[in-house]
Amino acid sequence: MTDRSAAAPGRPVDGLLARARRSPVLWAVAALAVLLLFNLVANPGFFSLRIQDGHLFGNLVNIVKNVAPVLLIAVGMTLVIATRGIDLSVGAVLAISGSVAFTVVEGAADPTSGGTAALAIGLAVAAGLVLGAWNGFLVSVVGIQPIIATLVLMTAGRGIAMLVTDGNIVTAENPVFDWLGGGFVLGLPVQVVITALVLLAVGLFTRRTALGVLIEAVGVNPAAARLAGVRARSITFTVYVFVALVAAVAGLMVTANVSAADANRAGLFIELDAILAVVIGGTSLAGGRYSLTGTVVGALILQTLTTTVLTMGLPDEYIRLFKAVVIIMVFLLQAPWVRAALRRRRPAAPAGGAAGTPADAGPVPPDPVRPSVPEPAAGTGTVPGRPAEQGVLR
Repeated sequence: MTDRSAAAPGRPVDGLLARARRSPVLWAVAALAVLLLFNLVANPGFFSLRIQDGHLFGNLVNIVKNVAPVLLIAVGMTLVIATRGIDLSVGAVLAISGSVAFTVVEGAADPTSGGTAALAIGLAVAAGLVLGAWNGFLVSVVGIQPIIATLVLMTAGRGIAMLVTDGNIVTAENPVFDWLGGGFVLGLPVQVVITALVLLAVGLFTRRTALGVLIEAVGVNPAAARLAGVRARSITFTVYVFVALVAAVAGLMVTANVSAADANRAGLFIELDAILAVVIGGTSLAGGRYSLTGTVVGALILQTLTTTVLTMGLPDEYIRLFKAVVIIMVFLLQAPWVRAALRRRRPAAPAGGAAGTPADAGPVPPDPVRPSVPEPAAGTGTVPGRPAEQGVLR
């Protein structure tokens, strides 16, 4: 009998390493590490942190704070793309929610009161929910293709925001919005804390319950999911409402950070950054499996690249050029043929046996389920014990 216990301990490790090499997240993490290493070489104090008035400051803190709105939208976009959809209207939803909030604050009798801020935030979130329900209705009920359905709101959304603000940049001062834009919780920026809580909640609901599996099932094959009893339309509707909700919260963050609502420029091209963050993280646009961890890494890559360009003193025009170069490199590293070329060659099989089979294993025992058929006699083409007319056909 062959002793297989000696090879068993090495197999889990080999399988784990093989899965890690095949994972797109690994290459995204490697790209982020290269960017951080480059910044460390160019600026030795890049990783330095300081505590001032009980708050944490530094380049790394600025990166995670500035990436918070994009990451918040990217989390919702991950679920939408996992259902084989897309949402191009999140930038418009961001602009509308910020415009609604600051218009309410500006027109209130007491703009600095907490009640005014609560009303403004509530109306902004409600606007996001309504817009998300509109997108979800067009996609899940009417059956319009997601890219067309959300392109409608992307085109009209900026106009709606301009109507809300009368074409002006609305400014307002309110302690709640000041805290939302530049406040701290336990020494960390409040925007980082909000984004982390949303990410944690989404991770728990999608990975600790059946919701994540249902989302993946809808993305793989919506028709088969419906036949299996999955409420595909309800799930599709829900993810579009959710991504609009987080886009509205991101709109409050962006506008509160500058204490103004600019309907024309707020959240401009943020939908593209969110989609890029999701795809860089390894989530396929074809739907199905997704990775929240990869989305976080993808968003950090984009923001770290922006910070790198700015700290090097280059003009803003170079940011998108460098983004394109890094994105192409990450996608090439994620390509199957590139990963196959970079993968180490497996060691040759030991002499005397096939790969994974010991050379001294001895003859293979007969299969009790499928008995072996005797070979024809040499030069006769017939099997011993059978008539010649029942020759074996090869």
